Amino acid sequence: MDKLFDVVHEDADLLVVHKPADLVCHPTKGDEYSSLISRARLYLKTESEPHLVNRLDRETSGLVVIAKNAVVARELGKIWETRAIQKEYLAIVHGHVRGEQGLIDAPLGKDETSIVAIKDCVRPDGTPSQTEYFVERRFFRAVSPDTSKPITQNSQSTTSLSPFTLLRLLPRSGRKHQIRIHLQHLGHPIVGDKIYGGDTDLYLALVEGRLTEEQRGRLILSSHALHAGRLQFHWRDRDWDFTTPPEPAFTEFLK
Repeated sequence: MDKLFDVVHEDADLLVVHKPADLVCHPTKGDEYSSLISRARLYLKTESEPHLVNRLDRETSGLVVIAKNAVVARELGKIWETRAIQKEYLAIVHGHVRGEQGLIDAPLGKDETSIVAIKDCVRPDGTPSQTEYFVERRFFRAVSPDTSKPITQNSQSTTSLSPFTLLRLLPRSGRKHQIRIHLQHLGHPIVGDKIYGGDTDLYLALVEGRLTEEQRGRLILSSHALHAGRLQFHWRDRDWDFTTPPEPAFTEFLK
């Protein structure tokens, strides 16, 4: 049997897992391994009916909390609705972010000018949204113009050093694609982001199955470099704190 996911925590009520990048939370089509919820059903067998308490974008890796019954799902759902939860993300973005920390305060709403139906944007009449960020590391990385693979020492003549920043992010609201849009608005899109990286044709090419090697090279990473690494909340007279490290492709890019 293929590996379903990494289990971070499990008890009678909760299953907390590390969702890998490039896996949807809810099924669209495909086999029983094609979504996180279907994998959770396989893992739990007939023990209980799983309920996803939180969700992540397909390419975002990290923590997802799964309730094992409807009562727990309702209790935790109220905590998420009231924003009584602390989320922490890591992201690798293009360019060197100025300053050591900051707050992106920009309302979000539907991008009515985009041909990508799911794309949102910063707009004055949007819903209030805030993301706090902290610079963890600024670095340069050699990136080849025609491949997304790591650069070897003997290929330096065809590469150039590009600036990147590792950010720690604390979303103060929970809007769709919030971190991705806010970082694009800041002028530092996430590495590998096909919708908010500056060329939405990369996303269209992906869904239409026509992504070229040149386009993959511009993306650098096959999945965008955003990781949901920590969740903290208070529930049933206890403080819960879950963490999970980024995936190999993320950490390898930092080396």
